[in-house]
Amino acid sequence: TLSDFPITLELFCGIVIFRLGLASSVSLVLVSFLGHEIMSVSSLEKSFSDMSNNGSVSARSASGNTGGGGGIRGFFSKLRKPSGEASGGGNSPSQVQIGTKMYDAHELQKLIPQLEDAVQKRDQQIRQQQNIVETHVKRIAELEAEVTSLQRECDKLRSVLEQKAQNVASSPGARSPSNGSPRNDDKETHGTLLDAAARAKKLAVSAEPTKLDSKPATLQHHIKSAAAKQLIRDAVHKNDFLKQLAKEQIIELVECMYEMRARQGQWVIQEGEPGDRLFVVAEGDLQVSREGAQLGTMRPGTVMGELAILYNCTRTASVQALTDVQLWVLDRSVFQMITMRLGMERQQQLMSFLTKVSIFENLPEDRISKIADVLDQDYYAGGHHIIRQGEKGDTFFIINSGQVKVTQQIEGETEPREIRVLNQGDFFGERALLGDELRTANIIAMNPGVEVLTLDRESFLKLIGDIDAVKKDYGDSDRLSQAVPIVEPPSPTKVALQAEFDQVTLRNLKRLATLGVGGFGRVELVCINGDKSRTFALKALKKKHIVDTRQQEHIFAERNIMLEMNTDWIVKLYKTFRDTKYVYMMLEVCLGGELWTTLRDRGHFDDYTARFYVACVLEGLEYLHRRNIVYRDLKPENCLLANSGYLKLVDFGFAKKLAPGRKTWTFCGTPEYVSPEIILNKGHEQSADYWALGIYICELMLGRPPFQAADPMKTYTLILKGVDALEIPNRRIGKTATALVKKLCRDNPGERLGSGSGGVNDIRKHRWFMGFDWEGLRTHTLKPPIQPKVSNPADVTNFDNYPADPDVPPDEFSGWDEGF
Repeated sequence: TLSDFPITLELFCGIVIFRLGLASSVSLVLVSFLGHEIMSVSSLEKSFSDMSNNGSVSARSASGNTGGGGGIRGFFSKLRKPSGEASGGGNSPSQVQIGTKMYDAHELQKLIPQLEDAVQKRDQQIRQQQNIVETHVKRIAELEAEVTSLQRECDKLRSVLEQKAQNVASSPGARSPSNGSPRNDDKETHGTLLDAAARAKKLAVSAEPTKLDSKPATLQHHIKSAAAKQLIRDAVHKNDFLKQLAKEQIIELVECMYEMRARQGQWVIQEGEPGDRLFVVAEGDLQVSREGAQLGTMRPGTVMGELAILYNCTRTASVQALTDVQLWVLDRSVFQMITMRLGMERQQQLMSFLTKVSIFENLPEDRISKIADVLDQDYYAGGHHIIRQGEKGDTFFIINSGQVKVTQQIEGETEPREIRVLNQGDFFGERALLGDELRTANIIAMNPGVEVLTLDRESFLKLIGDIDAVKKDYGDSDRLSQAVPIVEPPSPTKVALQAEFDQVTLRNLKRLATLGVGGFGRVELVCINGDKSRTFALKALKKKHIVDTRQQEHIFAERNIMLEMNTDWIVKLYKTFRDTKYVYMMLEVCLGGELWTTLRDRGHFDDYTARFYVACVLEGLEYLHRRNIVYRDLKPENCLLANSGYLKLVDFGFAKKLAPGRKTWTFCGTPEYVSPEIILNKGHEQSADYWALGIYICELMLGRPPFQAADPMKTYTLILKGVDALEIPNRRIGKTATALVKKLCRDNPGERLGSGSGGVNDIRKHRWFMGFDWEGLRTHTLKPPIQPKVSNPADVTNFDNYPADPDVPPDEFSGWDEGF
């Protein structure tokens, strides 16, 4: 037996290597006789080669000569040959030295068959073990796939159920009503709500559409004492949101609040009821509760209910008077009128100033509006030199209030000569916008001081572009066309598609599955007359809910805008229907699912993936903006993946077509995505979409929006603090992407990338898009980073599962939907 011979591990492995004739490229693992060492063939051969070269393994003939052949393979080759064949007929080695020991070569030869048998048995055992391992690996892969599938199902269910958690997270009760921060004993709950809100789909919100076709009605002032006015002002300035309002708006807000009294035990606010009023506590104490649980106490000088003056929402907590109380109240309609009227008046005043300036007179209205947006405000005390003669200038000034004196140093005179006095509405320094000319006069503020609006040359050039064109005539056809909305006749393809469905009625549509659920209704997968080879998305909106929230104008705008759309980047609307309970839109279906679902399942996207989906959105926004349409609801939930993997925008409930240079004033959008000018009701236009684009980039790369809190008002406060106050983690979003986000999310709409003369092309030229194949994207030859799996036209596996809606809405017969 092998145990009778004093064989070493090295000798055994060497014989095995020799006997099997293994090539060095073969990756075989040998198990030694001792059963506790594993070595690769290449390692063993190298070991033996080193031992041979070092003289620790040698084959010696009786005469002491070394046999032919190099290394361990050469030695064992000679070991197997009959006597006399080695070395061209010389003597075969009779002694073998391995390490410090000598072995008889003939005895070693006798061991080879036994070693071969042992190796074969070991090979068989190894193969058996490998088969077992492969079986286990396969089973592990199956279990991992099953776990992934179950996890996805859990996420789908959670995303539906956690909408309620998100509503709770929006409650003012999620923070201490007395100071606006979480209670010490409720921090864990607060964090849980925030986590739930981060996982749940983001819900859009909207106030009633504002009417700009008539001058706002006269605001009614209510008499109150100086002490009451001061209490209200102090409360406003302590509130993180209200203190952001302009000084004139706060003054008007104080004047328009009216008195309300409540007796001890009376409910001031009741949970679940619609809210449209803001309160300031003047006297007494009130208790805040939610679902019967006490949350805190409101005392004099505290603001409550501020969310209700922004948009339609139901109260998520109850407030009851603990004592007799006095309150000052502001209605949402009045708040909107205050902010809109003052904003409109300021915008019209600024544009009136600018159109009087010769270098601006030929600019299109939308450019003048942009310039008005970037004007800064400065104040100079009486006697201060605003401009000195002879110095270089790069700033243009408009007098907002006060007076300035213009003087000029005349050659030969010792004192500057007074030329004239400029008053409110006058301007000076306009030539500094066109070049580096020296100032030709002094401009001095007169007592008590002067307030001026300023525009620097850098901001001016970003908005205007070619300065030579301004010097000549900015009104040429090429540039003017940028401000004129594109009106194009329906394409033959669009007309043919709509004609194809002329005879389709609701009765022809068969519901196959639910694709989505929202506050206004549901989206169902349908087919025509049972033909599942072609499917559509049917969006059903509850008429009663639309009327209750006064969203009729938004719904009609969505219909009209989508019927005009004919591009690969926006979901197509084929036909609309109505009955007594719903209005319907039959849409192109995208079975790849929502981008939000893919993002949720993956956690976040890498740079390449995010860039592709941002580029798709950018194509869609350019299409809309060239037609003077502002989208106002960009987010991953509203981005659908077509079967091809390309992205399409959907849900145009907040989209609006604007006249060139005009703004809109309705608060609408998704809280995490709304821009500062929407929150403060300053009026907004297409630049609001560029802000949202920056937020969208962050969410794709971080897995969550950068501005997010459990309470919507806290989210708005974070937004108003600005993007520069954010700490964006570099581990997921690089410096170049961060730089793009910060250029898109400027507080001033006119400063955002995309708002300048270059438009969307300025965004395309950013370094983050360097090397991106825009032509391949437009021709759909660029391979998408994610290819959805869609097996057939009725495959809904890329969508979340939604329970049936047990609530049947009531009939609605007001007739607002006539012609829908």
